[in-house]
Amino acid sequence: MSKTKEFQKLITEPGAFILPGAYDAMSARLIEEIGYKAIYATGAGISNAQLGWADVGLTSLKEVVDIVTRMADVTSIPIVVDADTGFGNAINVMRTVREFERAGVAAIQLEDQVSPKKCGHFNGKDVISKEEMVGKIKAALDTRQDENLAIIARTDALAVYGMEEAIERAHAYAEAGADIIFVEAPTTIEQLKQITSSLKGIPQVLNLVEGGKTPLVSLNEAEELGFKIMLCANTALRSAIKGVTDSLRVLKEEGSHENVHDLICTWEERQSLFKLDQIKQWEKEYSHS
Repeated sequence: MSKTKEFQKLITEPGAFILPGAYDAMSARLIEEIGYKAIYATGAGISNAQLGWADVGLTSLKEVVDIVTRMADVTSIPIVVDADTGFGNAINVMRTVREFERAGVAAIQLEDQVSPKKCGHFNGKDVISKEEMVGKIKAALDTRQDENLAIIARTDALAVYGMEEAIERAHAYAEAGADIIFVEAPTTIEQLKQITSSLKGIPQVLNLVEGGKTPLVSLNEAEELGFKIMLCANTALRSAIKGVTDSLRVLKEEGSHENVHDLICTWEERQSLFKLDQIKQWEKEYSHS
């Protein structure tokens, strides 16, 4: 089964699922190794990890495509890519879809923020017109070569114009052909219920950001509320930041590895993750000596 068909199966079969975020090939491989069903190539995480800057629209299409291509090369499960605003207008969206489809993604997420965008849980966002976003969605659908490539339409209108506008846009984006709808940054359980009750029958994303604007719920609770995808975009990144910080601090303060071992993976775990045995097998199989 192709990755696009596999993802379509995920969003149509019963039950909600967690979609964890990866920011490089290593984190993508870890997500698959642990047993998740799909990977989210996080725009915020890629900006943080690869550029060293906050999620304020600084990444380029080429930078994200390069990283997502590496993720796809070392994993076999579907990848959902955060394509921000599509990196421009509807014409830019057409190129964005072509590039990511060639990279091997299963779904592309587009949002209706103005460019340059901001993290959905930052203040000071603004959105383009509903009509312009509908045009972007149609451009994406007309450009994709694989009809199973899913298009996720995200609206940030809730923080700018309120719930009524956000729901209106969500319906318009679904009517334009988006496979999945993503209303960003609701702030209460009541708002979560209002979103799902207003958009019944449409697969929906719930973005949970630790310390962000949306109440944190469990996967079972998210499913009961009516969401299909529980997005945890930067849990892995933030755990990596803490882990690296802790081990580096101990090493600096103590000048010794004695108390570092419990903070790092073993040598064997590292080589296993990066498939050293597979490489050795290939060397043996293809050696001319």
